[in-house]
Amino acid sequence: MILSVTANTSMDYVYIIPFWETGKTMRAQRVVMSLGGKPTDASYILGELGIPSHAIGFAAGITGDLIKRKMESKGVTVDFLPVNGESRRNLIIAPQDGTPHTAITSASLEVGEEHIAALREQYVALLDECDVVVLGGTLPTGMAPSFYTDFIALARERAIPVVFDASEPNLSAGLQSRPTFCKPNREELSAFAKREIVTVEQAYEVGQSILEQYGTQPIISLGEEGGLAVLEDSAYRIPPLRVPVVNAAGAGDAILAGITAAVFRKLPIEQGLKLGFGAASAVVTTEGTAECSYEDIHKYAAQIELIPYPAEG
Repeated sequence: MILSVTANTSMDYVYIIPFWETGKTMRAQRVVMSLGGKPTDASYILGELGIPSHAIGFAAGITGDLIKRKMESKGVTVDFLPVNGESRRNLIIAPQDGTPHTAITSASLEVGEEHIAALREQYVALLDECDVVVLGGTLPTGMAPSFYTDFIALARERAIPVVFDASEPNLSAGLQSRPTFCKPNREELSAFAKREIVTVEQAYEVGQSILEQYGTQPIISLGEEGGLAVLEDSAYRIPPLRVPVVNAAGAGDAILAGITAAVFRKLPIEQGLKLGFGAASAVVTTEGTAECSYEDIHKYAAQIELIPYPAEG
């Protein structure tokens, strides 16, 4: 079983606009409602691939109900614990003139110590039948980064592989428990390293330090420059495919899904990289966050190159 854990569930409302102009009333061409939240998105994409997963975490209100129904439409078993407040609603502004998308988010879930204890109890019980855990994302107000230290440790103590994706300070907290893989993007890696990561060489240097210090293999997404995988016995540069980018939100979560699928199926991680970056290419061509089709995922996955890094010779 794949177990995904999302403490801070959310829905994305993607506003498609022709271009961005400050100080003006902008009229959206379309508004698309789709899932947000890293592990939630990964479960959703895995469902599109025909791979079942069990999703737990916190949800609340009408938005929480929408999230549950949308995930169940892909065959995901959803077992969120109800809390107070409302699951987040994220506003994604997606200009069609090539300007990068903008995300506006807010805190809304109200999580108490009793909720965290209940989720921990649920999580521990499910670990007995779990093959791989995927978790990450932001945390609701009141939850400490040590949540990730604890939950990753509980899985690793049982020798269960963990695929982890979070920004600072949650990334550093989770790494303390040595997840199997982590998937930072350039911005998240820069915050972790406490310096701006500009070049692939700099990303490789920080990736190597993560591998050496924590035993965690980083899969680094670099936006328009593709990605970089720093593995135990190899490293790969992953060039981007030339695809029409409509909305880049959710691309990293697609990579998360591909890695998780390979671990679950006990395939070489190279196949997971191709599947993940193929899924990311499929996601960015759609208007919704984490929306993609089975056919497009596999079409693009077949085109993904893994180039040994640093280059031989």
